[in-house]
Amino acid sequence: MPVVGAPLAGGPSTPALAAAVSEAGGIGFLAAGYKTAAATQAELHELRALTSRPIGLNLFCPTRDHVDEAALEAYADRMQGEAERYGVATGEPRWTDDDWTAKLDVAARERPDVVSFTFGCPEREIVEWLQGCDCRVWCTVTSVAEAELATSRTVDALVVQGTEAGGHQGSFENHGQEPRPLLALLGEIGAASALPRIAAGGIADGRDISVVLAAGAVAAQIGSALLLATEAGTSPPHRAALEGTAETRLTRAFTGRRARGLVNRFLLDHDAFALPAYPEIHYLTAPIRAAARELGDAGGINLWAGTSYRRAKKASASELVERWAREMSARY
Repeated sequence: MPVVGAPLAGGPSTPALAAAVSEAGGIGFLAAGYKTAAATQAELHELRALTSRPIGLNLFCPTRDHVDEAALEAYADRMQGEAERYGVATGEPRWTDDDWTAKLDVAARERPDVVSFTFGCPEREIVEWLQGCDCRVWCTVTSVAEAELATSRTVDALVVQGTEAGGHQGSFENHGQEPRPLLALLGEIGAASALPRIAAGGIADGRDISVVLAAGAVAAQIGSALLLATEAGTSPPHRAALEGTAETRLTRAFTGRRARGLVNRFLLDHDAFALPAYPEIHYLTAPIRAAARELGDAGGINLWAGTSYRRAKKASASELVERWAREMSARY
């Protein structure tokens, strides 16, 4: 089945979700983002106990933005009102590499079938090291230039992410360029690189999968359509919001990096003032979002969702993947 479960960092990713996708014939992914290396290893062990089928692990490449410190301080001041609203202190707006080296060691030691990267492409030496550990290496790309760089570093496949995707845009740089629609980007990258392409962004059912396969992709990476899956760790307020009709928008308000989510109060109040500062703003707002989530307040949390989120269904992930397979068969 040409389906890849998107990593879904920040809560929805669970070993049970990845296992269910893999058991149904796809490739389930664990998200390592925001977790320690020890927690990542523990979840890989749990996942391996649930399935013997192919699995993947996604890591964030560490990149460092040139941050306007005065603008960041002003944004931190804005967050004081949010902190008071939820009765917490703001977080420290700091930079970290997300435990990069230790997580690479976990990947090399645990040897998931695929290791994918977001926010950049590691150096060729790292790619070849992981390949020597029997891992295939994928890289998320959002432009032809990124695809060409990843190709030059000998990755095995490209995850081509269009603007329709929910959550963070996986661009190598935290820029403000307009992201490309998926189908257009698939064609542009196909003309520039011979590597296999996994399509990502706005794919919610078997019909969508058929469309991207016809456009040259070898598989579809699906995220938002799995957020209501039984096994997903999606929070209750996020689940409830996904059953609504809100529009989606790209915003930096929650993390300092552009990400697509449902338009809510926090986004409307702060998006115009947010700056490219990732992960500084992520850490600044994390306690606020955690408190809002605990209270069930969907207005104060990041409600990541792609443009096709309204077609997400409540079911086990295995059932969803099997349903998409039937829909693909019915198309032909």
